[in-house]
Parts: sequence; structure tokens; C-alpha cells
Amino acid sequence: MSSLKEQTSPKVGFISLGCPKALVDSEQILTQLRAEGYEISSSYELADLVVVNTCGFIDSAVTESLDAIGEALAENGKVIVTGCLGAKEDGNVIKKAHPQVLAVTGPHALPEVMSAIHTHLPQPHDPFTSLIPPQGIRLTPKHYAYVKISEGCNHRCTFCIIPSMRGDLVSRPIHQVMQEAENLANAGVKELLIISQDTSAYGVDIKYRTGFWQGRPVKTRLTELASALGELDVWVRLHYVYPYPHVDEIIPLMAEGRILPYLDVPLQHANPRILKAMKRPANAENNLSRIQQWRQICPDITLRSTFIVGFPGETEAEFEELLQFLQAAQLDRVGCFKYSPVEGATANMLPDPVPEAIKEERYERFMKVQEAISRQRLADKVGRTITVMVDHVEEDQVIARSSADAPEIDGLVYVNAPPHGLKPGDFLQVEITDSDAHDLYTSISKQ
Repeated sequence: MSSLKEQTSPKVGFISLGCPKALVDSEQILTQLRAEGYEISSSYELADLVVVNTCGFIDSAVTESLDAIGEALAENGKVIVTGCLGAKEDGNVIKKAHPQVLAVTGPHALPEVMSAIHTHLPQPHDPFTSLIPPQGIRLTPKHYAYVKISEGCNHRCTFCIIPSMRGDLVSRPIHQVMQEAENLANAGVKELLIISQDTSAYGVDIKYRTGFWQGRPVKTRLTELASALGELDVWVRLHYVYPYPHVDEIIPLMAEGRILPYLDVPLQHANPRILKAMKRPANAENNLSRIQQWRQICPDITLRSTFIVGFPGETEAEFEELLQFLQAAQLDRVGCFKYSPVEGATANMLPDPVPEAIKEERYERFMKVQEAISRQRLADKVGRTITVMVDHVEEDQVIARSSADAPEIDGLVYVNAPPHGLKPGDFLQVEITDSDAHDLYTSISKQ
């Protein structure tokens, strides 16, 4: 009797961990595998080998990645590792923990990953390239997709080691980005989530070189990119936007309905001394006035940010300043992290580390303040009619998202409506009837 693995095409199992930028790397590898005639296996048993795309940013992510590699080795035995953890100590973190792995590469290393796969699982002789859709292989649901516009980062934030793993900023040519976005829209994708390590810096490494899309010149710059994406008749959502001055140019596009009125701005703190110690390109007082200006131009804008509490040397007064900033800024969506030493980060050498108990206490106080803000901002929406996109259709309810809700990280919109005939990606007009600290509850609008 032949084994399950003795079938027509070699099969590769795939595990993708980490952030959306790593997810895009995974999509590119999967697309290339399919283009070369490999099949993608959903089980260890049927796979001829397994690729694990890792995350290595914080300790818990390292542990998760090493555990995933160990499981793949135990269940399959043939494992190739890529991703950010592969860049740590030239791959030795992985090799020490799991010397049996076949190969280790860093992030955005498509040629190296494919070379390792070819070595251990030779390419089929007759690849069916016509089986690859123009939009490539995606790991997201069919109605939304991430589009990565650049790799790496020119900043050297003291708590971050991503530049050491992903390198300096390298912007993708604008015609490539727009062609990918257009292919996705043509394939039925209803929402494009624009990501990079520093979205605002798009094009700075190539001096905002002019490219061409649909026969016309377009500068490799965030404003021009957002304007062009706004022509595709899909939701366009911007993530990881540093608050550089030219970001102000994006807000009128949101007010005009060209792109979603949603801005993900990772501020990290509000105290100038802490921001300087973090080496963040930001000024808290400036940010407050900018936020007020943005809301004057686009009253419906949703502002999302992330912050770190317990950074080395953070005093109680500096933390209180952060809480005051939260109250003044009234941000819609906020994430908070307790500072965690990451191997290789220069912040580890800063004096006066904050004890874990104080970090935890500050985190809880921070979240309590922000939860009250979020609860009130959502309550203020009750009675309004909004457009939502269906995400899930279940037996007894419809779960959707509004323009204020990015998938996986923000809130949900629960629709009190029969699910019959609805599918993910459909748009609905709903009236908000109730809310809590994170989500909205609605019914189909009768208008």
C-alpha cells in the first residue's frame, strides 16, 4: 500500500506566526510555492516538509516560535525556519534549541527560503502556474488583505530590535504596490490594510521617486499612494503611521471618503523625557494639537495608538503625565504593553528599571482610564446610522466591523438581523442601539 505522501506533487506544510508584516512574507512564500507547482498541506502527516515563519520581537513570541518549531519537528521531522527569530544571533537561537532544523533564514528572505526548499524537496518538473490567481495566495479571509509597502525601518527606538532583523527602510516601487492592490480589488477584496514598519516614511529612501500607474506619474510617497488607493473603490486602512508633518495631508482624503477615516499612530508615551529615552520621533504637546486639528478636518476620524508603561526610569509623575494625555487626547482605540526587556535592545542598559509589580499596577491603571474613555466614545455613537462590513455569518447572528475597527485588534459590530443571504464582505447600513467598552450592537437600518 502506498503511503499518504506518495501523491503527484510535493507538499509543504506552513506555520505563520507574528505580525501582519510577517504574514505578508508568508503569503509571498506560499504564492511562490504554488507558482512552482508545490501543494500546500494543512496537516503534518501529509506534508513532505514544514516551513515555520517565526516572530522574535518579545520573549513570549520567541517561546511561541520555538514551541512551534519543536512541534513541527516532532510531528513531521523536516523543518525549515524563516522570519525574525532567524535573524537573532545569525540563527543560533534556533539552532541551539533545535539543531535538527534543515535551514534557518531571517525575515523577507523569499529566495533563501525557496533555495532551502529546493535543496530538501526538489521542485516539480511541470509547475501549473496558471493555477495561481493574480492576487497570489492569501492567509486572510477573502474580503480583506494586507498590503506591505516597505520593509525595515530607519529609526533606532531603544526598546526595539526589528531594524537589526529586518534592516533599514526599503520602499517597494509604487507601481508594484498599486498593481498588487488592483489585483486584490479585482479579485473581490473589499478592504486593503496598508502596513509596514513605518508607513509614513514610504519613499524617503528613494527620495520619493516618481513611478507610473495606469500610464500616469505617481510619486512614491504616502499622500500620493493613499490618493491612488482611494480610486480602487475599496476600504483603505492605514497602519503604523508615525506622526510626521506630512501625515496632515492624509486627513482631507479621509474627510472626502477616499480612504477610511482611521489612523493607527504608535505614540508609545507622552512624556518628552521618556520619548527621548525611547528615541521616538514624537513630541507629546505637538501630538495633542495635531489630534485636535485632525478632528476639526475629519470629525469622524478614529485614532488608534499603542503605549508602553514601565519603561526604564519612568517615574510616577511621568506615568501620571501619560494618563493626563489619555484624558486630553480621547483616543478611540488604545493598546498598552508593560515594558519587557528584549535581548539586543539598548533600553536594557538604561538605569532605574521599573519593578514588575509597579509595571503591573501602572498597566491596570492605564487600562482602567482608557476603558472609561472607550466606553464613553462608543456610547456617544448610539442612535447613529453607520456602514459596516460583514466579517462572520453565524447561525443566529451577524458579526461585522465598522470603519473604526481593524480586524483582529479592534472592536466588533454585532448586527441583530437574520443571517440568510449575507456573506463576509457584504456592506450593511445599521443603526447603533447599544454599546459597551469595546463593541457596538446594532440593527438593520430602516432608512
